[in-house]
Order: sequence, then C-alpha cells, then structure tokens
Amino acid sequence: MDLTLFDLDNTLLAGDSDFNWAQFLIGKGLIDRELHEAKNQQFYDDYLAGTLDIDAFLAFQLAPLARHDRETLEALRAEYLETVVRPMMLPRAQAEVAAARARGDLVAVVTATNAFVTGPIVRAFGIEHLIATIPEVEHGCFTGRCRGTPAFQAGKIARVEAWLESLGYWWNSFTTIRFYSDSHNDLPLLTRVDEPIAVDPDPTLREAAQRNGWRIVSFREPRER
Repeated sequence: MDLTLFDLDNTLLAGDSDFNWAQFLIGKGLIDRELHEAKNQQFYDDYLAGTLDIDAFLAFQLAPLARHDRETLEALRAEYLETVVRPMMLPRAQAEVAAARARGDLVAVVTATNAFVTGPIVRAFGIEHLIATIPEVEHGCFTGRCRGTPAFQAGKIARVEAWLESLGYWWNSFTTIRFYSDSHNDLPLLTRVDEPIAVDPDPTLREAAQRNGWRIVSFREPRER
C-alpha cells in the first residue's frame, strides 16, 4: 500500500482556507475589519515569506472561535464551505484525490489550518483522514488556544508520525509515500517522503524542486510542467 498526503491551501484549493475564513468572519461583521484585516494580511504575507510566527498567528486565528457558541460556529462554517470554499476546489485536484483512493492508497490531508475549519473541506474531497492544527476545547467550547504541536513546517512530520502510530503504521509500512504541496514551508515533510510533488509551487519551492529533480505539476492548468 502507498501513502499519499496532500497539503490543502493553494494545493487542493485555489486559495487559502485560513486567510479566507478570517475574511469571511470580517465580512459577516463578527470581527472588526479595521483591527483584523491588516493583521490577517500581514500574517499571510509572513507565511508566504517563510517568517510566520506560528504561535502569534494561532492566537490571532483561533481567538474568534472562543467568542461564539458551537452551534453558531458550525452554521457559519457550513455557509463558508458552500459560498467560499467549494468555488476554490480544483477539479484536477479532486481527480488526483480520486485516483489515489482508487489505487487503494491511504490518503490524508496535512495542513496547518485548524481542524474546525478544514474538517468539512477534507470530507468534501472524499478524504477520510485529516492531520491539522487542533483547537483546544474545554467543556465543549473552544478556548482560543492550540492543543499540541501545530501542523506547521517540521511540526507536520511529528503530527504525521503520531497519526501513523495511532493506526499501527510507521514510515516503512508503505511501498511509496508521496506528498503534494505548493509551499516552501513544507520542505521538511517534502524532503522526508519518497516522492515529493510540487504543485503550482511558490518560487522557493520551485527552485528546490528543480534542483532536486522533483515532479512539478499544476492543478490549475491541464498539463504537467
């Protein structure tokens, strides 16, 4: 059996679900536009530059979850999925997921975006397993904090290893392990797998892929490059 891992934002999706969730909440008037929009953009720019302070970002991004009850949040999330996320779901990405499942691969999404936001998105792709940053919950309510290691940069390796162990597997349990990603932030995991695949990569990842002879593909264009 093979293991196939996908990054989510700007890989399976034509956009970033974390950034757009904050923008969605701003648009709904649930968080202050003046206070949050510039900060949301700055965090996203830091992510693209590889300078993101993940702890500061999570404190910013998870705080709105603590301000609303679960029923309200789930209704907002359902609206967000239909109005914002589904239009970002790339047909070629969906086909790639379907092909991996048809081969009998163990398939998972590995994303730094929190599990509350990404759970329904991953299920919409027909993927059973999600490895994501976990929002802390106490007494059924979100605290606004992160639980455990964020699934970000080298943290993705730790989280994948823990997930595999929970299923009774380890790295050598698979014939081939492949990982699809767009971002240089995922270089730690890309260099750990057998088959790293750069998907519409940022310039830093494209350079690394070309230097190492990795496949470079596009889910936004009809041909492999």
